[in-house]
Amino acid sequence: MQGGGLVTLSSAGSHGAKNAPFDVSERNLFALPEATALPAPHAPALPEGTSPALSSELAPLPSRRTRFLQAAHVTLPLRRFGRSASLAFVLEMERGAGFLLVPVFLSIGVVFYFSMSQEPRWTVLLGLTGASAVLTWAVRRHHKIHLCCLALLFCISGVALSKFQTWRLDTRVIGSDITVRLTGRVVEIEDMASGRKRLTIDVVSTERPKLRYQPERVRISARNLPPEIAAGSDVTGLVRLLPPSGPIRPDSYDTSFSNYFGGIGASGFFLSGPKLSEQTDAPLATRISAAIERGRQAVAGRIRHSIGGPEGEIAAALIVGVRAGIPEEINEAMRKTGIYHIISISGLHMALVAGTVMGLMRGLFAAFPDFSSRHPVRKYAALTALFAIFAYLLISGMVVAAVRSFIMLAVMLVAVLFDGSALTMRNLAISAIIVILVTPHEVVGPSFQMSFAATAALVGAYAAWSDYKARRPVARFYRKSGLVRSLTRALVTMMVGLAATSVVAGVATTLYAAWHFQRIAPLSLLANLAVMPVVSIIVMPFAVFASLAMPFGLDGPLLQIMGKGLTAVIFLSERIADMSPVDAIGLIPPEAVLLATIALVIATMTTTWLRLVALPFAIGSLLTLGSARTPDILISEDARLITVAIEGGQVAVNRPRPNAFTMDNWSRAMDAETVLPPTRAKQPDEGIFLQDFIASARQESKAAGFVCSGKTCALRSPSGLLVVQAPDAATAAKACAHATVIVIEDAVTRSPCQKSQAIVVTRRELAQKGSAEVYLEKIDTASAVVSAGNSLPIIGEPKVRFAIEGNYRPWHTQRRYSREARGLPPYERKVASAPAETPVLSASDKIE
Repeated sequence: MQGGGLVTLSSAGSHGAKNAPFDVSERNLFALPEATALPAPHAPALPEGTSPALSSELAPLPSRRTRFLQAAHVTLPLRRFGRSASLAFVLEMERGAGFLLVPVFLSIGVVFYFSMSQEPRWTVLLGLTGASAVLTWAVRRHHKIHLCCLALLFCISGVALSKFQTWRLDTRVIGSDITVRLTGRVVEIEDMASGRKRLTIDVVSTERPKLRYQPERVRISARNLPPEIAAGSDVTGLVRLLPPSGPIRPDSYDTSFSNYFGGIGASGFFLSGPKLSEQTDAPLATRISAAIERGRQAVAGRIRHSIGGPEGEIAAALIVGVRAGIPEEINEAMRKTGIYHIISISGLHMALVAGTVMGLMRGLFAAFPDFSSRHPVRKYAALTALFAIFAYLLISGMVVAAVRSFIMLAVMLVAVLFDGSALTMRNLAISAIIVILVTPHEVVGPSFQMSFAATAALVGAYAAWSDYKARRPVARFYRKSGLVRSLTRALVTMMVGLAATSVVAGVATTLYAAWHFQRIAPLSLLANLAVMPVVSIIVMPFAVFASLAMPFGLDGPLLQIMGKGLTAVIFLSERIADMSPVDAIGLIPPEAVLLATIALVIATMTTTWLRLVALPFAIGSLLTLGSARTPDILISEDARLITVAIEGGQVAVNRPRPNAFTMDNWSRAMDAETVLPPTRAKQPDEGIFLQDFIASARQESKAAGFVCSGKTCALRSPSGLLVVQAPDAATAAKACAHATVIVIEDAVTRSPCQKSQAIVVTRRELAQKGSAEVYLEKIDTASAVVSAGNSLPIIGEPKVRFAIEGNYRPWHTQRRYSREARGLPPYERKVASAPAETPVLSASDKIE
């Protein structure tokens, strides 16, 4: 190698290959280093006396890249930044940044598809895909335009992949509650923390009545389960089937979406049974799946028997993925401290299992030095770890998070088999592409976003640290340390590594957790530093050892050690949770998440100074965090639950015992610290109560929550807001002239307040469009105008936003078939002497 020259793979030859370092960065194998000078093109010698014009004609033409770089050297000072950016961009593309962006553009298409207000047509989608492909091929000689067309093609491909998965699944979902006798085959049995059993059943037949639109798979709970019923058994029983609910509030978790892509057509509970029915022949794949499930349940029962208590439930969740029996207070403590990721089988568990198996295999091979010196034992260990995590995937139930983590780790282990680096952004991109091709709907879920964000941040940080170490001068002399100093140094290094890992992963995932769950873990760094050494050194290694010893009956002592480690984990999580402040932070605007995602992509996928471009996006994300507006009122889709925001971080609810899951989500979204329960009025007559409440509200200026009489509830806030929940139109009509928002819990009733400014939300609207949130215009009550007929301050016109707007998507089409959405009263059994009349829908009653 000459000074300032360029060493290529061909010029290095065999001599360079023998002396090359083993752990070389793969990025530098495909591109020039940033500071490498380009050699000048060789020009033949010209005779003396040759004129300049002739010299220019005889000079060889430089290459296209050389002309670009030479032109960049003579640019004006004002264009130096553009020149540097162009050179850095070329270098990034040569280092493979273009391939890293493929899953990014595919994800953009997926997110766009699931954000559309109506389902795109196949003809339009295929036409756009074909046109973009032809355009990309036509402009292949124009590099910049070609890259833009490729990006467009991948975005459209993401839309097409999502559309194909939605069409392929075509899950049958029931639209209304129904009681039916069901016969099916048990797929999975879960033990719930309440003591009930939850069964996933493939439906074989239904009767009394016979369902014409029969779901293929349902999830039903049972109070008791006969011991002879196991996975693969055919069962029958009388069940109450319920359709999946929609989002509990706009832009929140959607059960219908989750069930549709999980293949679940209904949920419910057994009214009688279940009991065994006549066994039918099942396909081979079904029998294999049932055998694996029975093995999982047997292992889970053995673990619970050996360890016992909540530690046994957590151990069963870590080894076989059965986590329904974990007490909710422990789950909440782990969520509050930011260590709940250790419960769900994901990349952490796969990596610990693979690392433990590889360590065992390398230690075993080290006992046979002659064999190890002649064979690639590193590849043998990687292959063994690959089989181990595949077995772990099967025994864990093959949940989506575990499958995605297996794909990510399998790609890295396969790279080791082919002498590649395991921990690279290219392998992460390949994993993301595979996941998007198989399950594109996972892109819009928190699990995909948080896992890939954390992994990308860790890989990027590791690459940056490796580059920094490579630039540092290597010490020529090493000072020999004693045993105590070596152990201390190793312990400090491990703790620093855990702290750095927790900080990097926490920074990368905090905003996504806040966006999806409206909560953060302020003490997550402390919790991870305290818990992760126990999990990494005791819990997971002994879980692997116990799994290997279980076929020989030697797993008891190993599981006991694992249980002691889990006892420490529970103790630490509960103590840190007690110290943790309130973790609810309210709503996060989507603009902040978008800007943070752009910053993360730029920071992790670039290797030059272009990383600094991520800073403006990161700063913009931080500046927009407080721009989200909190709804003033939230209404459930069945019109039974209403929550109103009151001053001082309080919310008022109209039911004394609201649904815990819904109320927890609403409280975090509204950033409320206190929930005010309703009080009961002394007046039993609902109509008189409402009139008296409106009359008294004209003098009162403060509210202590909802006041209810029967099924009628009313609230008067200090700002002049009057919210009324009425059971029917007759009761609601008495509040039309005074109320701001009226919720009618009757699907048959239409709004009785046509000539009033009150916003009326009926149960039929909620059944069609899902839960609702109401925003009120902020008007200063001191300067508010008081009308002559109403002494309440005038509030800005409320704006109602429903969870489902536009045409129904495939996972919401079942909503149009419910009785409430069609404006029908609740179902009542027909009496022979007085048959019930079925209301007839008019043209105006049709659902668009």
